[in-house]
This record gives sequence, structure tokens and C-alpha cells, in this order.
Amino acid sequence: MSLLEIVTFPHPALKTKADEVKSVNPDLERLARDLAETMYHAPGIGLAANQVGVLQQVAVVDVSGPEEAKNLVVLVNPRIVEAEEREALEEGCLSVPGYRAEVERAARITVRAKNLKGADIEIHAEGLFARALQHEIDHLQGKLFLDRIGRLKRSQIIREIKKKKMS
Repeated sequence: MSLLEIVTFPHPALKTKADEVKSVNPDLERLARDLAETMYHAPGIGLAANQVGVLQQVAVVDVSGPEEAKNLVVLVNPRIVEAEEREALEEGCLSVPGYRAEVERAARITVRAKNLKGADIEIHAEGLFARALQHEIDHLQGKLFLDRIGRLKRSQIIREIKKKKMS
């Protein structure tokens, strides 16, 4: 296992839709392990492959707290098939470090994906787990949480990021 470099906005991989995974193989399993190790090290609660510059539809999520046993979920080719209610809560992102904003998302979702054995799985999630899944699935579609906030707030954050990168 190894730590991967997390790319930050405005890296082009973050705005690129990841390719569907055709088959589960040892390379994909290694990528998932490396994503998990990188996520835990960051620390974060989710990480998508394109956040490390790999354009494959693979993401890892673990919303367990630091005092709890790890509960890692690996998703291959995930799709949201059901979404209920809406709620706005503050979010951050490992690829947009130092910035947080209120994002409206579904409160409860159902996700279909494959696991690392290539089997179909279905996950029913709510609360923080639902939010983290939606955030990572957005990444795989080339979307950032910045794309889901108001234009004014988004412009302010982007200006600040560009200013920091220039200094």
C-alpha cells in the first residue's frame, strides 16, 4: 500500500468524468487500498479516484469516527438510484483544502455499485453517510461541491484559491 498525492482545484482531473470500470482486477484492488490509506492519512471520510488523478469510477468512504472501528465501503461504478428529501449542511473537500460551504443534498439515498469482488451491491444511506456517498459520486462525474453552491460564494472561493496559487 502507498499514499497517493491528492490533487487540488483547479486540477483538470477534478472536472473530468471518470471512466466506467470494465473489470475488477488486482490493479483495481491495489488502487482501492491506496485510496483508503490516503483517505485515512489525510484524514478524510471519502476519496474518489480522480482526486488522485486516476480517471476510473472507484471511490472509498468511511464515516466512522476516530474512536470507532473502521467501516470502509469501496464503490465501483456507483450510481444513485433513489434520493429523498433535501437538506443543506456544510461540506469540505480534500481537493479544495481550507474551504467549506453549505451544500444542499438528498437526506436519504439508495446507491447501486459493484464491490471489489465484482458483485452488485445496493446501499441505503442517510445522514453523513448519504452525504459522503453523494460527494464522492459527484467527483466521479467531474463535479465538485463548489458546483453545488451559490454563484457568489463559488466565485469568492475560486478567486481566493487563484490568489493563493499566484502568491
